[in-house]
Parts: sequence; C-alpha cells; structure tokens
Amino acid sequence: MNQIDKETFFLWLDHEHSPALNMAFDEELLSESAKLNSCFLRFYNWDRNAMSIGYIQSFSETFKDGYELVRRPTGGGVVFHDIDLTYTVVIPSGHIIEKLPREESYFVIHKIIMKALASIGISSEIVTDNSIKKERMKMQCFTSPAKFDISSRQGSSNSKVAGAAQRRTKLGILHQGSIVFDKIKDKKTLLIKNIIEAFESELNTRFDEFTPNRNFFIRAEKLADEKYSRDSWNKMR
Repeated sequence: MNQIDKETFFLWLDHEHSPALNMAFDEELLSESAKLNSCFLRFYNWDRNAMSIGYIQSFSETFKDGYELVRRPTGGGVVFHDIDLTYTVVIPSGHIIEKLPREESYFVIHKIIMKALASIGISSEIVTDNSIKKERMKMQCFTSPAKFDISSRQGSSNSKVAGAAQRRTKLGILHQGSIVFDKIKDKKTLLIKNIIEAFESELNTRFDEFTPNRNFFIRAEKLADEKYSRDSWNKMR
C-alpha cells in the first residue's frame, strides 16, 4: 500500500530520565497529541531503580527499599522498573481507537505487543479470566495478573510478561505499558524494533520521528518538579 494511505504516528525513542520526569513527559504527550491530533509511541528508560504505583494505590502498602517511588497518572498496580521495557501509547480524542470501549482499546495495543513477543520466540496470550480476587491498593502488577494482561506459559503455569494501565481524559487516552521476561536486557533493542513494525502492520501506520521542542521540555520539567517529585502527589494515600 502507498505510504500516503497510511496514518502517521509520532515515534519518540527517548533516553533515560528520573521517575518524575518520565511521568511528566507522558502527561505532556497527552496534551501534545491533542494539539497535533496524532498518536504517539514512546519508548524510554529509567536513570535509577524505580517503582511506579497506580493512581489509587497506597504508597505505604507497597514501598520497597532501594527503589524511588513515583505515582503514575494511570491506574493499575505496582511496577518495578529495573530491567523492564517501558513504553507509552497516546491516542487523541476522536481517534477510532479512542472511541472503543476501554477493554477493546487494551486488546488493540496488546495484540501488537503479543505479535512482537512472538517474533522473538515468546508465545503469549491475553488474560481473559477476571475472577482473580486481589486487594487493588496492594497489588503488584507482575505477581497479580489481571484481565487483559499478557501472559506466557512457563511449565504448568502462566507467567505475566506484559501489562499496562490507562487514563482517559477529554484529551484522549494515555496508555502506559511495561514488559519484562527472563533475559529481556539482551532483547530490548530487537523488541523495540519489532513492536514498531507490529504497529505499522497491524494499524496500517507509518512513523515520523518526534523531537520535543524547548517549550515541551520546560513544561515537563515544571510538571515533574511541581507534581511528580512531590510527596503531596506520590504519598497522597
């Protein structure tokens, strides 16, 4: 198909940042997506061991020594960021994916992640059983699989390899995801490449490189300082 027929997404192959700045960048991308009326895919790293907690979680029930705490703008449980691959998808209001019910929008993105995992030899499936009972205030994402997480069979049991949380606002969808499995460190570069290709094939899209301007960085740094680095946000519950 001709490139002109493909939808254009923005791709940001970002570097490592502090936990607060990573969350601020994601929140600013939601505004940027609405302004440009375009979808974004961001990959990034952490400059220290971190643990992100869901918006409704209690920090006192989840804190772990040696990990810097940050509260995400999205829901979900505790995620430890030490070896995982983290990515963000932002969908502006009015987009066909944004119009889908929440669970279906998870499925669209996780189908892409599963295709990329398969390309490196990891067979996976989407969790459909929602009967697991857990205390949401204490749950750890990669030990408490939830509906629409991605799991891979290891022996006689399923092990979670990918999860995500979403926030929906009038601006669109902020989807924050994490992928982790044995020896992921050696597979990250290839996995990123294959996720990009899976987006292109599954959604009939092409990517343009996103280069944030100075004002974007100024806004994000201000947001990191005034919100995501403050106890009033991170320890508000």
